[in-house]
Amino acid sequence: MDKLMDSPWFLRITALFLAIVLFFSVKAMDVNVNGKTPGDQVDSIHDIPVEVFYDNENLVVTGVPATVKMAIEGPPNIVQTTKLLKDFSIFVNLNDLPMGKHQVELQSENISEKLHVRLDPATIEVLIEEKVTQTFRVDPELNDRLLAEDFQVVNMEVSPATVEVTGAKSVIESISFVKVTSTRDGGINKSFEQKARVRVLDKDLNKLNVTISPEEVSVKVEIAEYNKDVPIDLRSRGTKKPGVEIGTLTPSETKINISGPRKVLDNINILTVDVDISGVIGPETLDVNLKKPKGVSSMSLDKIKVKVEATETVIEEDTSSSDSLGEEDTPSIGTRVFENMQIVVKGLDDKYKSTFLKPVNGLLTLTVNAELDVIEALEKSDFTVFVNMEDTTKEGEQELSVSVDGPGDLKWLLSENKVTMQVELA
Repeated sequence: MDKLMDSPWFLRITALFLAIVLFFSVKAMDVNVNGKTPGDQVDSIHDIPVEVFYDNENLVVTGVPATVKMAIEGPPNIVQTTKLLKDFSIFVNLNDLPMGKHQVELQSENISEKLHVRLDPATIEVLIEEKVTQTFRVDPELNDRLLAEDFQVVNMEVSPATVEVTGAKSVIESISFVKVTSTRDGGINKSFEQKARVRVLDKDLNKLNVTISPEEVSVKVEIAEYNKDVPIDLRSRGTKKPGVEIGTLTPSETKINISGPRKVLDNINILTVDVDISGVIGPETLDVNLKKPKGVSSMSLDKIKVKVEATETVIEEDTSSSDSLGEEDTPSIGTRVFENMQIVVKGLDDKYKSTFLKPVNGLLTLTVNAELDVIEALEKSDFTVFVNMEDTTKEGEQELSVSVDGPGDLKWLLSENKVTMQVELA
């Protein structure tokens, strides 16, 4: 026995045996610690949808990811079958939780017990809130840069005009804008109608996660060439009949809408219309054709009716006696009435704009007295009725005196000596 134990081969065989025993002991410990047996396979499955169980009639839940990642470990055949069939489910049950914030664990169902499962994420924070439905008006919008030059949006209509928005109470309370945006290629020069999706935004223009009914609405956009309304000014032309005095000229329309390039229309503030009075022998109504100003593409009217009042010239005679010269005839005096004189605004700073409050249309009547031979030659265009606003430095309602520029040595009387103006920033 002693000789056997002293043999080198005995010692070598004994050491080998102990090494083998030690190896398998460590391997067994590793299996016990990691739950992994020899031959196990590790794999992962991405984009697994998460089911949520809660009272979706009355509550809204946020914080649940749409998908998760899952790592599975176990026998290769079971791992491959599970990954291929995906006949399992990942869910979170919130039915027993009250409203508020909660930390909850994701759960799996219908996965083999022979597999070790790890979810990413495994725990999530959810917020359970009351579900609220509220009606909002939809505001349409269109980027002006999409319009063709010298065209503008006249009107935009949405059908239906309101939508119902459903979501968490806190989200509904944060809604600042409910908009629908019309989009088209640039150079828009005609009206159109289209379907567009409704957007719900907060005050920072962030899109909110809500349910919209309906999601799409119809937007009708009315496009027209740049246009503006200008007052009509009547001016008599031609030679009147002997013994006939032309009085008031009254148009059937006091304003007309003109269309065309903005740079042209901005220089037109009044449309002067010539009325031929050479054939008038008494009160009558004339059909007057309107001449289109240069650069204007269209007008809302091509003719108007003008009521002409024909009156006799009023002659006032005055005689006086002189101790040394005797009785002499004084010059004959006539009276001429010019109605619908447009008040011109002078001197107003470009940063302000003005509107007539009284008279509303900015028109006055001017009565002129002069010698008969002088008054017969006068025209409405010989006079300018104006207000001076050079000293205007503030907004608001202002009362201003009216002045008249005209030929010298004449006496005139205005129907109103003061006007009321509303001044605003342009």
